[in-house]
Amino acid sequence: MPSTAENKELDSAAQILRLAVPQMSVLDIPVTPENYTVWYEYFAGTNLDLNRAIDGFLANSVSFTKEVNTSLYKNFIQEQSPEVIENVQIETQILINSLLSKISQLSQGTAAFSGSLAEFGLRLQTNPDINTLNELVDGVVDEMQMLLINNREMEQSLCTMGQEVQNLKSEMENLSLAAMTDQLTSLHNRRAYELSIQDQIYLSQDHQTRCSLLLIDIDNFKAFNDTYGHLTGDKVLAYVALALKQCVRGDDFVARYGGEEFVVVLPNTHFHDALQVAENLRERISERRLTIGKDKKLSLGAITVSIGLASLQQGDDAETLFSRADKALYQAKSEGRNCVRG
Repeated sequence: MPSTAENKELDSAAQILRLAVPQMSVLDIPVTPENYTVWYEYFAGTNLDLNRAIDGFLANSVSFTKEVNTSLYKNFIQEQSPEVIENVQIETQILINSLLSKISQLSQGTAAFSGSLAEFGLRLQTNPDINTLNELVDGVVDEMQMLLINNREMEQSLCTMGQEVQNLKSEMENLSLAAMTDQLTSLHNRRAYELSIQDQIYLSQDHQTRCSLLLIDIDNFKAFNDTYGHLTGDKVLAYVALALKQCVRGDDFVARYGGEEFVVVLPNTHFHDALQVAENLRERISERRLTIGKDKKLSLGAITVSIGLASLQQGDDAETLFSRADKALYQAKSEGRNCVRG
């Protein structure tokens, strides 16, 4: 049974959760791990600098845009332990488990009543006298009255807590999805890739199959940012991400690894087949000429990528596989870009 201190912690976490999520909804703030952590910390009241900043924004009716949300996280949260988001998720999961435990305890009332009836039945088989029969009947009546009272309380509690569990479950699913998603491109992020490649390596080893990895880098990406600004750079990233999503198969895994680098995991794909996939991706991306500006008259020219390819070998782990793909990418870059090497 949870201790008094543990119950207080659970109640505190639940209260913060009930305050943070609705406030984010009112302010139209997306429920991402970063944003959720900011508002969890705000209502927890443990980060005074963060609270002063948010209170100032609220007092001056500042809109919580993407830039404002990002600055709050970077300035007041990011310097803390990198496990802070995971801890918030764990606390939420603990709260869900606690509620489920309470529901289970309430359900035990009917089990106790069934046990009492079984005991009364056994006593009836002993040919009791009239006084004992009266005691048994009174006992059954008392048990039924208690059950009716408990059931009314149970029904109300189950309805309330059941809805709370569903809400928490939904928030947890949103948090988990957001934690695995790159917000700019809507692709999987590096964390999701690291989990996926581990699973794929285990599957390949168990079933004696091959998988291949593509490491993709946008050529001359820094020039787009330096010449046209970061918003244009974001458009280039989004374009490449869309092209990758449109070209891969259902079982293939695409993620933004970081910066201007992307990864594609190709299950059940040998080197030569992976090479063809990489060439198709490279050609598809370079086909389009991006334009910017309100009148769309300023052309960015062709967007090209360099691709490093590595196929899983005996004894490989995630690090060695990625290292070979990275070396192949470096070779593609050094040999003129807009090409595939492996």
